[in-house]
Amino acid sequence: MPQLAFDITFFAELPKLQPTVRKGVLEAWEKFDRLTLDQLFKDPGLKLESLTHANDKQIRTIRIDQFWRGVVLAPTTGDTFVLLRVMAHDKAIAWAKKQKSSINEVTRAVEIRDAATLDAITPAYEQVARTSSKARLFAAFSDGDLRALGIDDETLRQARSLVDTEQLEIFAPLLPQDQREVLQYLAAGCTVEEVWQEIVAPALQASAQPVDTQDYETAIRHTRARIALITAPEELRDILEKPFAAWRIFLHPSQRKVAYRASYSGPAQVTGGPGTGKTVVALHRVKHLLGHLRDGDRILLTTYTNALVNALRSGLGSLVEDAELRERVDISTVDGFASRVVAEAPGAVTLRPLMHNEEESRWGKAAKATGFTGSAQFLAQEYRHIVLAQDIRTLADYETADRRGRGSRLTAAERPLVWETIERFTAGLAADGARTWLQTCAQAARQLEEKGPQYRHVVVDEAQDLHPAQWRLLRAAVPARPDDLFIAGDPHQRIYDSKVSLKSLGIKVTGRSVKLRKNYRSTQEILRWSTALLIGRPIAQLEDEGRNDTLLGYRSALHGDGPALHAAATEEAELDALVTQVRAWIDAGIGAGEIGVSARFNKTCAKAVARLKDAGIPAATLRAADTAGEVTTVRVGTMHSFKGLEFRCVAVIGVTEDALPFPKAVTPPDVDAKQHETDLMSERCLLFVACTRARDGLYVSWSGEPSPFLVQAGV
Repeated sequence: MPQLAFDITFFAELPKLQPTVRKGVLEAWEKFDRLTLDQLFKDPGLKLESLTHANDKQIRTIRIDQFWRGVVLAPTTGDTFVLLRVMAHDKAIAWAKKQKSSINEVTRAVEIRDAATLDAITPAYEQVARTSSKARLFAAFSDGDLRALGIDDETLRQARSLVDTEQLEIFAPLLPQDQREVLQYLAAGCTVEEVWQEIVAPALQASAQPVDTQDYETAIRHTRARIALITAPEELRDILEKPFAAWRIFLHPSQRKVAYRASYSGPAQVTGGPGTGKTVVALHRVKHLLGHLRDGDRILLTTYTNALVNALRSGLGSLVEDAELRERVDISTVDGFASRVVAEAPGAVTLRPLMHNEEESRWGKAAKATGFTGSAQFLAQEYRHIVLAQDIRTLADYETADRRGRGSRLTAAERPLVWETIERFTAGLAADGARTWLQTCAQAARQLEEKGPQYRHVVVDEAQDLHPAQWRLLRAAVPARPDDLFIAGDPHQRIYDSKVSLKSLGIKVTGRSVKLRKNYRSTQEILRWSTALLIGRPIAQLEDEGRNDTLLGYRSALHGDGPALHAAATEEAELDALVTQVRAWIDAGIGAGEIGVSARFNKTCAKAVARLKDAGIPAATLRAADTAGEVTTVRVGTMHSFKGLEFRCVAVIGVTEDALPFPKAVTPPDVDAKQHETDLMSERCLLFVACTRARDGLYVSWSGEPSPFLVQAGV
């Protein structure tokens, strides 16, 4: 019986399609499921048409509705068709005529290339290369090496015409998928061996049979990283209504290998840039672990903020349908878990969390009482980065503490007075029935160390912003044994000042750490612009603070428009321009709930909400937007609150020299030069995080002078 499979590009474009178009896709799939091949070709409603003057007779179109058509791969043998794209009628036909299908002789996967455009532009690039003084981009790699990685003769000719990565970016959307990845990896500096392990080896593990370049039926089933076979209408309906569900079937082999590995001998880690699917991998890991729990065992799934907790709960609900099984997973922030542990202790006294704006004044009072003449900022950072980070409890331990990483000197003679001031600060908190969140985490860790672990597995998302005190708590929450900790994070998204080395805390992931490099959220154009904010600046790894992480090989398979930038004379003019941009998105068919507006400060967010509402555009802050309202409401929030979220279109506003970096968030260099650089990097990462929330459209604006981060990135 015939069936209609789906290419990942279709699912990537799914959020852009209106509900009526999605309904048409479901109806088309049902026809493939119900009719014979002969009936399909004769069905007047489906109109499975061949195209005149097409590059590939196997590329056809089908009717979705009166205005939309689907482009399908319709092999001459076998019963499986693949829906590649759904586009407006004329665009679909024009695109389909240019495409050509093939089977990669090395990776064994089905590939689609824009043959017409490649044929048209390649001679011009070859001419430029012959007269260019630059070396060819892939001159260091032999034809044999490239062919061994799956580069065929057509793509080899095109690759040999390129002299720089900018040209490759022009060719990339047109090239066959696996071959495009090979060239992008090599251009980013990866070795032939690294590319083989990342792209070719996973494909070879799936099958050892010889490659038949005409057997599309087998090749389609082999292309599981990009082509999904749907077996039931309920499954397809769920995916069409909740695009997150596509991740159930579209884990890249590198992701699936991490998520569904039978067992890890100890803590395991997955890292990668924004949009690489770390959270999805973490959720799939939870699903895997749930299938192997013994009676009484439980899993802690934890992250940094409440907004992310809600996102994880929703994601797990989509992935694990068994409600009883989901009940065995506690989903909480680390601070929330710490509060619960402390509250459950015998004789526990409820203490209120210390508000952030209280802390500086309390440090000032403590310093005045002891006669310490240093700044309150110094004391707060000393307490956070030395005392709590190293779990120091006595003056003797403090006097011998390792202060490497602190840029402020402190002599041995000065330490007793600092310690006395710290004790005065903590005593004042206790007397007033207050406690900082990190104090709560430190106390909870001590209680669990005495009482014993509470979980069989702990899965951590957005791990890069956790403090050593929080890591000690998580380490104490689970016994040290295989599959104890599964950690997902990205050092490039570290927006809070948490210096940590997992290795120093006894959480060793060496040999059990995997890096994801492919972005599935943002277009390559948005990604390239956003990463320019960080390129060339050292980012410490999670596992070892002494080693730096890198964005080497980080790229997207999606292409579209680059960011739109707007400079306004005044804040009022900037808000007016925001209204114009949001209305343009909505007029283009983008739902209000698919739009996010982000700013550095709450006051800017409030002004944006008010201005949008005044213009008749539904808008609400992230905190105020309830589940029902999210579908029809533009959500507005600070850059911190946008962490871990994603939107189809994002407007990042107020990117001025006074906001990023925000002076109050940056330690003066005369107080601590090292901390000053760390704070600047946190502010830079904050902008990076906000911009990489966008899938299809990014708009960045400012009034007056722009942020120096934009200037330094070449804006």
